[in-house]
Amino acid sequence: MPIEKQDPRLMREMFGTIAPRYDLITRLFSYGMDGWWKRTGVDLASLPEQAVVLDLACGTGDFSKLVARRRPRAIAVAADLTHPMLRLARAGGVEQAVCADAMRLPFPERSFDCVFVGYGLRNFPRLDAAVREIERVTKPGGVLVSLDFFLPRSPILRRFYLSYLWLQGAFWGLLLHGRPRIYTYIPDSLRSFVSMEDFSSLLRRSGYREVRARGFLCGGIALHWAAKA
Repeated sequence: MPIEKQDPRLMREMFGTIAPRYDLITRLFSYGMDGWWKRTGVDLASLPEQAVVLDLACGTGDFSKLVARRRPRAIAVAADLTHPMLRLARAGGVEQAVCADAMRLPFPERSFDCVFVGYGLRNFPRLDAAVREIERVTKPGGVLVSLDFFLPRSPILRRFYLSYLWLQGAFWGLLLHGRPRIYTYIPDSLRSFVSMEDFSSLLRRSGYREVRARGFLCGGIALHWAAKA
């Protein structure tokens, strides 16, 4: 398992380093489609006008900003483990940003109408425990919307995809930071992750219903929507 997933301190340090370039890297790795995928995720959530939502592993707060534009009367709480990310989120207009560990969220049960997670699930130490914690803070009938990298099911495609992500990460890490390994955390975190189909199955086993998934880049990235029973 990658050390970034094992040690929260090292993960916090790594994301603190890449925070100023995080949005750029996200756009580069998604060929500029990241914004459209996130807008689609917010639309799929069908949020009520006065929704209370959690933007978990928020990064610079993209989901929070989209919710504010789509639902001006909604309350969006952005949560991340990394202080530099939270500072950037606040600087970008996110009003409520808190430092929080996804494995032990500091919120009561049934707090949120929707939980958004952008590229965060694969970095949590235990995926099943993180899903249970998200389910705990979600209201009955509320939804989880996740956008993340996944392992393609085909072994051949999987090997190609991981190699491609590693080479791309090494190139941008060397160019932007002089450290070729800094962005290879993406393929490193994927090696012990799941396919989009396996994640859909996990959501159903965890008490979610009406689980839907849209795959992009041959299943290498997927958007999931699931309603809590």
